Amino acid sequence: MPDNDVLLNAVSETLQYTGVKLRNPHTFSIEKGKIYAVVGENGSGKTTLGKIIEKGWNISTNKILGDKKSLHIRSIEFTDIHSLTGCADSYYQQRFESTANDSIPTVGQLIDGKIDDRQWLSLCKSLSIDDVRHKRVNFLSSGELRKFLIINMLIDNPDIIIIDNPYIGLDSRSRQMFNDMIARLAENGRTIILLLCNTRDIPDFTNCVIPIQNLEIGKPINVTPQDIASLRDELKQYFSQQQVPVLPLNSTSSPADYATAFELSHCNVAYGKNIILHDVSWKVSTGEKWALLGENGAGKSTLLSLVYADNPQGYRNDITLFDRKRGTGESIWDIKKRIGYISPEMHLYFNNGEDVLTVVASGLHDNIGCFRRINDEQKAIASQWLDTFGLGHLATRYFRTLSSGEQRLVLLARTFAKRAPLLILDEPLHGLDMMKKQLVSDVIGQIMKIEGMTLVYVTHYEHEIPSAVNHIFRLAKSHVS
Repeated sequence: MPDNDVLLNAVSETLQYTGVKLRNPHTFSIEKGKIYAVVGENGSGKTTLGKIIEKGWNISTNKILGDKKSLHIRSIEFTDIHSLTGCADSYYQQRFESTANDSIPTVGQLIDGKIDDRQWLSLCKSLSIDDVRHKRVNFLSSGELRKFLIINMLIDNPDIIIIDNPYIGLDSRSRQMFNDMIARLAENGRTIILLLCNTRDIPDFTNCVIPIQNLEIGKPINVTPQDIASLRDELKQYFSQQQVPVLPLNSTSSPADYATAFELSHCNVAYGKNIILHDVSWKVSTGEKWALLGENGAGKSTLLSLVYADNPQGYRNDITLFDRKRGTGESIWDIKKRIGYISPEMHLYFNNGEDVLTVVASGLHDNIGCFRRINDEQKAIASQWLDTFGLGHLATRYFRTLSSGEQRLVLLARTFAKRAPLLILDEPLHGLDMMKKQLVSDVIGQIMKIEGMTLVYVTHYEHEIPSAVNHIFRLAKSHVS
């Protein structure tokens, strides 16, 4: 290939960013118009490598050759929503409010002047996302939000596009449309680097795979579509062996003292003219195990916000929580104390310098964040759950310094430590590598054997639904105007 097709060469044997060092014994090049898959388990160094390619050119130890001045490199990850909006502290609290959002920009305000209507609608169509220009960004579903972040990046026409875990939060149709889009971008000369923690996510049209393990960059592997299937199996050697989880001895939940966990009767949620839920009814009884399914933007998170008492519109709907009609004098804390809850965006609310042990122990309270003092007994419980997930060595690390997959495991430990009788797991395997997914699935399987445990499990991947699940609720996207 001509030299002018090589955009950069990383030739130093050690590359680093924000104190994390990667060994680079083989060196590597990034070429124009190719699709790269950087593959490794959680914590292996993928995100650090992406940051080095984007921002690490000026670090003295990093010898990266190329014309950085003329090269436009962009990367995205889910937490980038805060850099776009500046709403890190208020996103969760205001997400389901209808009146407290004046400070949160709409999608249209963020893209104003960057793109014309024809381009915007074309990009929305390419990712199967309705025109969300009028929505405030905290009203976007997690899937819609990821799509918007991708579109916002593409507007700048970068030469190299780095996307960290691009498939999480996307339904099956959206994943296919995303693949079609990046294939077209590569054909038009864009270079795509996908940071992946599961070999099954490597697209068939990938040109080069860069394995990474234990902070060491492996030798790049040039591939053809015919090679991908066998390569996916070969790359499993870069992942740790399956871990057999051991639950803490005192991992049982409080006895369920109710017959109905929750019941929604003909519920509706709307923000202005934007109707999220229309005439939704659903009853979950004690001990039942449900999967909640629905495409991006169907309103799954909004529905769960009614159950978890985060949505003020719960008071105007017919809702029963733990045998008690909503709005009859119960506090939100009476509700939350019986629920263990994790959502795709929850890791965004632990970025104030908390260590891992404190984050897990905070799950024994009912608020999001670390606002209350943690005692020794709570620390001991948190430590046991960290060991269950093989995270004991990270107890004193700052939560924000972990990889997204490691953060997800910590938040799962936080959720389970509470030992609540109702578990609401909204995409719990979000961003986990294949072995960590099996580990979490095994933990969920053991917990579901506890008498009276009730489960609501949200996923876009039906093969990930726990075997204990015996009911499915499919939420259709509202088309009412």
